[in-house]
Amino acid sequence: MQEQINNPLHGKRLDAIIEHLVAYYGWEELGRRISIRCFNDNPSVKSSLTFLRKTPWAREKVEQLYIKTLHKK
Repeated sequence: MQEQINNPLHGKRLDAIIEHLVAYYGWEELGRRISIRCFNDNPSVKSSLTFLRKTPWAREKVEQLYIKTLHKK
């Protein structure tokens, strides 16, 4: 197994990433930055998880935004 020393996503659960982004940006700003329905129409962590687990391109955008927020701290 390859080591994941420099991977900021290693060991992070998708729900924790979403909760971090919501705490950092709020749902409204998150929906502006990543324009997907689960962030703009009646947003919740549960609906976001459902959508992001089925949609690789959207999950990648969320993960990239999460990484950017880590570098801003």
